[in-house]
Amino acid sequence: MTDQQRQVNKWVVALTVMLPTLIEIIDTSIVNVSLDHIRGSLSAGINEATWAISSYLLSNAIVIPMSGWLARLLGRKRYQIGSIVLFTVSSFLCGSAWSLKSLIFFRVLQGLAGGGLVPVSQAILLEAFPRREHGMAMAIFGIGTMFGPILGPLLGGIITDNWSWRWIFYINLPIGALAIFLSVLFIHDPPYMKRRSMGIDYTGFALLAVGLGSLQYVLDTGQRSDWFGSGTIVGFTVLSVAALGFLIINEKYHEHPILQLSLFRDASFTSGSVIIFFVFLNLFGSIVILPIFLQTLMGYTSYQAGLVLGPGGIAALLAMPIVGKLVTLVNPKKILAAGILICSATTWSMSLFNLQTDFWTFVWPRVTLGIGMGCIFIPLTTLTLSHIPREMMGEATSLFNMIRNLGGSFGIAISTTMAARRAQFHQARLVEHLTPFDPSYVFSRARISEALASGTGQGIPPEGVIYRELVRQANLLGFNDAFFIIAVSLLAVLLLVFLMRTPPEEGAAMAKSGG
Repeated sequence: MTDQQRQVNKWVVALTVMLPTLIEIIDTSIVNVSLDHIRGSLSAGINEATWAISSYLLSNAIVIPMSGWLARLLGRKRYQIGSIVLFTVSSFLCGSAWSLKSLIFFRVLQGLAGGGLVPVSQAILLEAFPRREHGMAMAIFGIGTMFGPILGPLLGGIITDNWSWRWIFYINLPIGALAIFLSVLFIHDPPYMKRRSMGIDYTGFALLAVGLGSLQYVLDTGQRSDWFGSGTIVGFTVLSVAALGFLIINEKYHEHPILQLSLFRDASFTSGSVIIFFVFLNLFGSIVILPIFLQTLMGYTSYQAGLVLGPGGIAALLAMPIVGKLVTLVNPKKILAAGILICSATTWSMSLFNLQTDFWTFVWPRVTLGIGMGCIFIPLTTLTLSHIPREMMGEATSLFNMIRNLGGSFGIAISTTMAARRAQFHQARLVEHLTPFDPSYVFSRARISEALASGTGQGIPPEGVIYRELVRQANLLGFNDAFFIIAVSLLAVLLLVFLMRTPPEEGAAMAKSGG
């Protein structure tokens, strides 16, 4: 650590790196609730407008894994500040977009700029705090990581309803300017992160861009395109598998690889990477299909759905500082295992929702899930990265965040697909009971006919009422199945916790206490 770094207060560093992290993560979801306004303003179809989201995620996914390599090539401070500058400028351009094509192009730039902010900020934060305080450092970082996806839609809805969709981008300008100012003053490169000349892995760069870009495209558009019933999806899947396969071979033999795949020789890093994949699969899968459930089946508005999601973010916000302190006193593996059990059980409880569930019964599982995520993120990050040498921390956080993002993308794709496909399955089974030979159907039809005749529904066929309710029930069962599947998938990685090594400083204390 340099003299300059010693002179900078670690909490100032934490604030400096959390500003760009928070706006980058918020921008992954803030556009979601504004799509209809964007579509109308720029005269585009809804499927075309979704590229305002997909283009950001695609470019983001490509840059994240190579951010450690770019930081070594350019110097970490220079790369951090350059990314914030480009992110801020592209945010202004997104807000000023005059057509959908221009918006998509500027969102690509914004994603390329933002992709490196999270892993680089995480590496800087871990270096600013001593190893014994890594739990608290990750508590700070986790607040942005967990709270951002929930704050984004709420903030986007408020801004769009009260001003204009363009202000969801303009709001980044003062925050970006402050982040640049603080980074210039308080971020300093350690000696091993100074800019240095080295060979450029052009082949790895191309294979990574094609492989991850194609994979992200498949995950983003697969459900809308009927997955492998679409020749385009099949083609991009083959392209992704081939490119990523050749990438692994290339990185193994290149002198200066973009991805340091040798990090996976560490059992703790490998186990932690698998766990974070399924944690974010669970988190994003649940927070994406829950508001769909609330709005399509329960009649909630976007604002009411946001009120259901919001307390979960607040719960995570309150839990993380407590867990950050707790990991210095208790074996982090115990806290991590408890967090996985809490999140899995909570998601399973969501599979028991029905059409009579009240508001608070929807809210409390979100609160519990937020607490569980707070118990997972801090010990998991600490256990995964605690044995990584400081000079490799940038590459490690890049890979870790890439896998985290892929878990979220897979979670969205799997949960939405399972909800739709299982709804079709249940509808086909329920329709079998709509027959004159089924006593329940005959009785229900008679009761509905009487109700329609005695009310204002004269002339409305009872079969139509019954079928509409059948579709609602089939969709409900589809959502229930999707929640159940992502709950079980998270529980399946519980055993990996016990393959992880205890952080060095905590190891001695645990040995003395029998932990």
